[in-house]
Amino acid sequence: MSNPKLKTQVSLCIMMFMQYLLLAVWWVPFIVYLTNAGISGNLKALVMSSMAIGFMASSIMGAFADRYFPAQKVLSLSNFIVAILLAYVGLAHDVLTTMICVFLIMLVYMPTWSLTGTIVLKHVQPEHFPRIRLFGTLGWVASGLFSLVFIKVFHVKVFDGGTIPFLCGSGVAFIASIANLTLPDTPPGGKKDKISIADLLGLKAFTLFRDRNFLIFTLCAFAAVLAYSLYYTFGAEFLQDRHFEYITITLNWGQAGELFFLFITTIVITRFGIKKAMIFGLAAMLARYLSFWWGSVSDTPAFYIVGILFHGVIFGLFFVTGQIYTDKKAPDSLRAQAQGLLAFLLWGVGLLAGNFICSNLISANKTIDSAGIAVYNWPVIFGATSGFSFIVLLLFIVFHKSE
Repeated sequence: MSNPKLKTQVSLCIMMFMQYLLLAVWWVPFIVYLTNAGISGNLKALVMSSMAIGFMASSIMGAFADRYFPAQKVLSLSNFIVAILLAYVGLAHDVLTTMICVFLIMLVYMPTWSLTGTIVLKHVQPEHFPRIRLFGTLGWVASGLFSLVFIKVFHVKVFDGGTIPFLCGSGVAFIASIANLTLPDTPPGGKKDKISIADLLGLKAFTLFRDRNFLIFTLCAFAAVLAYSLYYTFGAEFLQDRHFEYITITLNWGQAGELFFLFITTIVITRFGIKKAMIFGLAAMLARYLSFWWGSVSDTPAFYIVGILFHGVIFGLFFVTGQIYTDKKAPDSLRAQAQGLLAFLLWGVGLLAGNFICSNLISANKTIDSAGIAVYNWPVIFGATSGFSFIVLLLFIVFHKSE
């Protein structure tokens, strides 16, 4: 490939594709694995919150990468560690070992999402970032092919919820760790001085909360994540209870929609403004849970697919637009810390709290019949999240002023 610029962009696209593929192939059906192993209640919520806890470590890895190590080498080492841990989990066949290793995996893996963004933005113009990030979504969607191949070609009876996804993730992580070494060099750009607690936690970005509008946005986004986590964390459990065979593939329809809405997010913002774009995103979350509610009331699976397809609207028009809004509100000196603070509050603290809230909501509406089979009252569960989503939408419309 003679064009260095094109070569760089291709390598960055491959990096994004592999990074999201290696997680999705085992994480999407992981809650089914826990359910099949008899893990439930707060313990299940705690294990599934390992992703949120991993996000909390992002600023720590980023701070060290900014000062001491080339980002592509940090990424390669992280993926190599993930590959070893996933291989061990896939071969161990022990639930306790699996849960411990998953916590370790997430502490190493989740910071790579911000690390890959740092690498991309170092080598391309910011306006080109969304199209490269799209390859991460493509990787997530492509993860569904693993279950299709193992079920149809290798005639494996159970893929989602078994240990094979861990081994698939291990293989992808190992290949990614090798490929990461071919990425363009991204040396540390910060001074090699001592890292303060304020740097690690992004405490300086808290000054943004003096802006009333930004405070309202953050509070509403935090509340939105509480409801969002029901689908994001427990969606696979719901589909298993509804007797879907291809759980990963079904959920990946949401990521397929995300591809389209990531493309049009900029158009929507330009045409309607940031506030209306975020309103559309919150309205889509309400529509998702109303679709799930009506599907469970009427026993019409088609409405479950409709609810899944709303994923792209929610993610693109609310959460991605929220990142753009945060970037615009923050001064140049705090932009990185502001994004880190937003990720910490939403995908760290918010997702952690949401997992426990939704886990208890599900447990409170689950009974065991005479045959020992779990029976879920999904209309009540989705009715609760629909009502909560409506309240968040209404609060945002009323209290967030257009700018």
